[in-house]
Amino acid sequence: MEDLECIRNQSAAAAQEVCEAAGLKEGDLFVVGCSSSEVIGDRIGSNSSLETAEAVFEGIYEVLNRRGIYLAAQCCEHLNRALIVERGACEKFGLEEVNVIPQPKAGGSFGTTAYRRFKDPVAVESLHQKASAGMDVGCTLIGMHIKPVVVPLRISVPRIGEAVLVCARRRPKFVGGQRAVYDEKLM
Repeated sequence: MEDLECIRNQSAAAAQEVCEAAGLKEGDLFVVGCSSSEVIGDRIGSNSSLETAEAVFEGIYEVLNRRGIYLAAQCCEHLNRALIVERGACEKFGLEEVNVIPQPKAGGSFGTTAYRRFKDPVAVESLHQKASAGMDVGCTLIGMHIKPVVVPLRISVPRIGEAVLVCARRRPKFVGGQRAVYDEKLM
């Protein structure tokens, strides 16, 4: 139980820091990919743990929910990295619902947890690069879901459990040539 509480706290601290560093606002979309196997120190896809995924989910979801930010939970490659979102996010971002219910060994424990915990969950095949930031817990590859241009974020939380944590945000594309002047707040 103590380990799960530590994982929950690490997850919350990381989500809080990413939200602040990325300047997220209410209504933004935040993507998370999580290998519960990696969090407990095993190889990705080898030892799915619902209890571990629930601890990660609870830490992140509490932070995002408080800020009014939508969570997109990426499933594993067995579902082609489909994502679980609230129906409201699906509608707001113009995403297309697909028919699948994730399971721990077919979708992953994190996607399964999101499906069970969201009020009105739906699966979508793609976010069409509409997320503003995200967390990759255990090398699950989330970059394709974030708006261009994806910028890595270095935060004070390097791991969740035993899993390497890589965080990212988006920044607007630079346009113009060598005479262009850019808004420093958007960089």
